[in-house]
Amino acid sequence: MAQEQSMIYLLLDERGVPVAQVRPQGPSATEGTLWQMVVMNDKIDDVLEHKEFKLLSIQDSSPSYEGTLVRHRNDIIQLEVRKTAAAGDDMRKNLRVPVEVHSFAYPVSGNWRGRREVDTHDLSCGGIAFYCTREFQIGEQFEVVIPVTSEPLVVKGQILRQRPADGREDTFYAAKFIELCNDEETLLREAVFNLQLSGRPRSANR
Repeated sequence: MAQEQSMIYLLLDERGVPVAQVRPQGPSATEGTLWQMVVMNDKIDDVLEHKEFKLLSIQDSSPSYEGTLVRHRNDIIQLEVRKTAAAGDDMRKNLRVPVEVHSFAYPVSGNWRGRREVDTHDLSCGGIAFYCTREFQIGEQFEVVIPVTSEPLVVKGQILRQRPADGREDTFYAAKFIELCNDEETLLREAVFNLQLSGRPRSANR
């Protein structure tokens, strides 16, 4: 019970758009039961605009839920919940947030040396999109600095696709993360969830 109370969930609307973070009260939910939750950060008005929700835990091992809003009082809501199919991992990996920071990439399988400057576009638990004036090859592996986690990370990625960047002189690249350890996955999830919940892109000066 104590563990469940301390857990934070990301509350998504029916389209999968983040609405608020909630903290459960009481024991774990079971199918068809009511789960009482505290809506955090004064987001109750945003929550009440919706009826159906998805609940996504930051912890990779925790189940995901769907829920229907039954009633509310002040900043406390009650949802009739049901466990979803085992798609929570995919939802976590695909949950993207705009992140505009200046960073650096380093070669792993490429034939270049040194480092390349990149400007990030978005970040998810499963990958990153960025702009760069230098060329990367599809399938190329590289390391990139992720500066928005609680502790800066250097993680390995692999280029999936590229295209010209609209209105820019550089190229847009999409990459997936590979060979992440558990601690790296946790830090990435925390960063993505926190940035989603802030409701605005994270940016930094060069």
